[in-house]
Amino acid sequence: MSPAPPPPSDAPLEPGLYVVSTPIGNLRDLTFRALDVLTACDLVLAEDTRVTSKLLTAYGLSKKMQRYDDHIGEQARPAILKRLAEGGRIALVSDAGTPLVSDPGYRLVQAALEQGAAVIPIPGASALLGALAGAGLPTDRFLFAGFPPPKSGPRRAQFEELTSVRASLVFYETGPRLRDSLTDMLAVFGAREAAVCRELTKKFETFVRGPLDALVADPALEAPRGEIVVVVAPGREEAASEADADRALTEALSRLSPGDAAGEVAKALGLPRRALYKRALALRNDG
Repeated sequence: MSPAPPPPSDAPLEPGLYVVSTPIGNLRDLTFRALDVLTACDLVLAEDTRVTSKLLTAYGLSKKMQRYDDHIGEQARPAILKRLAEGGRIALVSDAGTPLVSDPGYRLVQAALEQGAAVIPIPGASALLGALAGAGLPTDRFLFAGFPPPKSGPRRAQFEELTSVRASLVFYETGPRLRDSLTDMLAVFGAREAAVCRELTKKFETFVRGPLDALVADPALEAPRGEIVVVVAPGREEAASEADADRALTEALSRLSPGDAAGEVAKALGLPRRALYKRALALRNDG
């Protein structure tokens, strides 16, 4: 027989700004502590009040809500800060997951701290941590890079800045941009191991794992629906093999001149550009 859940807390909720994690899909992932805060708070700041209303309704709650997002944050903050200064108990939530992680809220937290208000994190569901847990890639060190730029040039530039990071790389991405983003990752990172994590905690949760070249070629990843997290393995300490270099050069030559292809692969794999240029010429001639 499983133990009964703990009863609701009867301790009064202290004044302050509560940064409350909400489910990323499965409504049962709301923590007991988050439920206590949402039950007792005076006001819920929501990225989208319609989304948060569904969550509150599922738990039988009816609360005063106010929209808070990047578009109206500057306008809304003074009144919110005044309410905190008067002893208000305010919960900040995003549409899903932990606020401030690729979601609004940083400036409000900063301003609240500057005026001396308490800021209390209420941990819970996170797509970032869920993806790391299921990707099957190193988790001892990771770097969260958020959403890559939508256009290829700036996106590749961002990826190039991350090539030397010896940690797993975590990105959020949209379905329509996934294939292009994976293609740019392959061009910059080479055929590193990676995982595409989709619809975490939901009915159609999927993990597609493999080297980036296989993921780029996977028809199931052409334009999948739903929320997506991409985890890319750390760069390798050991030197890339000739086969790795040839594979990366072949892909780069489909887009670039031999000189530019050699430069791109040299940066991605840490190999001498001159030798790669000679090999690029040979591969082009053989082709």
